[in-house]
Order: sequence, then C-alpha cells, then structure tokens
Amino acid sequence: MFDFIEFSLLDILDILLVATLLYYIYKLLKGTVAINIVIGIAFIFLIWKITQALKMEMLSGILGYLLSGGVIALIIVFQQEIRKFLLMIGTTNFTNKRSFLKQLKFLQTEISTEIDTDVILEACRKMSKTKTGALIVIERTNALDFLINTGDNMNAQINEALLQSVFYKNSPLHDGALIIRDNYIVATRVVLPISDSTKIPARFGLRHRAAIGVSEKTDAVCVLVSEETGEISYIKDGEFVLYKDFEELNDKMKKDFM
Repeated sequence: MFDFIEFSLLDILDILLVATLLYYIYKLLKGTVAINIVIGIAFIFLIWKITQALKMEMLSGILGYLLSGGVIALIIVFQQEIRKFLLMIGTTNFTNKRSFLKQLKFLQTEISTEIDTDVILEACRKMSKTKTGALIVIERTNALDFLINTGDNMNAQINEALLQSVFYKNSPLHDGALIIRDNYIVATRVVLPISDSTKIPARFGLRHRAAIGVSEKTDAVCVLVSEETGEISYIKDGEFVLYKDFEELNDKMKKDFM
C-alpha cells in the first residue's frame, strides 16, 4: 500500500543529481531570453504529466506530440549553446587537472580568472587615439587551444607597452588576433572564424566579423579597436556590448571575469 513512498539510495541520488542539473541550467540561463523558453517547456511537460495521470487521452496525446517535436525545436533554438558545450568538451585537456576544472568553472565557484582589465583597456584607449587597429581575444572557460595553434605561440605577461607594440602597424605580429589567458599573451597572429551573420552592419569589417565569430562559438570575449574610426568595441556572445563611457566598459569586463 505504501510502496510508492519507499525510496532506495539510488532513487535519492537520482533526485539529487536531477535537482543539481536543473539548478545549474537555471543559473546558466538566468537573465537570458532562453530561460523563458525553458520555463514554458517545463510548464507544458507538467501539464502533460497531469493529463496522463487523469487519463485525459486526447489532450495528453496532443501534448505528447508537441513535446516530441519540441526536442528538434530546442536543438534549433539552443544551437549556439550546444555548439559551445560540445566545443568545450572536445578541446578539454583531461590530463591537465587545472584545465579540466577551468572548463567546469560554473560548477567550481572557487575557480576564477583574474584578468587585469585596466591594463587591456588603457592600451586600447591609447591605440584608439592613434587609430591603431587591434583585436584582443580573452579566454574564459572554453579553452582556445584550437585557435592558438593557428598563430604564433607566446608566453608574456600583459602590459600596456607590449600590447601596443604587438599591434603597431610595422610589427610583424600585428596581423590577426591576440589571445590572452590568465593575464598572459599566449598567441599572436591568430586566425579566427568569421561570422556569417547577416545582422552585422555593412560598415563593420573582417576584424569585427572575426570577433563576433569567435564569441559565437566559444564564451571568449573580444576587445577591438577600429583602424578606421578608432572606436573601441566590446563583443560577447556574438553581440556588441553597449556602454556609455570607459568606466562602465571596465565595470562590465570585470563582472565577466568574476
């Protein structure tokens, strides 16, 4: 009679794992449009289970077909997030404990990347005055080894003078992107994937398309200086991040690396 309230250790573990998974999915999607889609699907799923329990066959059948088709819709809607996740798994060095834990940063709150945004932005501000084109990619949780291999390896701690010298127009290293990992320049002359998005205004060139392209495929952020206008752009998740002044831009960057 009371068999339905008997739980085994595996049942408890199953519930805890599902609860943990749902919590971190919510944590990752909180504040984005995607969270509304997930809540909507969860609501439909709940109604479907209720109609099944009440033996409302017609309604439960319709909701069942709707949910089965919803799997394909989810793949379409979350294709960028799925791509980033698969790319993270594919580029993780499982033999390096620190690298692996960094990939799971959203589960390991004690792991953080301290990036000296003041140095990066001050260098960009000076390059902006001279209209020196620059494209800086800052690694976050997704390893960028597959991109680093396309350029010249480097292992130098960042400073204003070094960043400016790399992008100086007569420097042999200025062509391509620069990648920063843990306050170190790890590669220059890096070739980035170009975004094929039709939403990018025509006035933006290949440098902007490359920054959008890499931020679409990974969670890296990009800071770039336009060679034509000297304008400084901050790009994250395939989009331009708007800001009012230099201080606000610095605050946004610091929050992205907390």
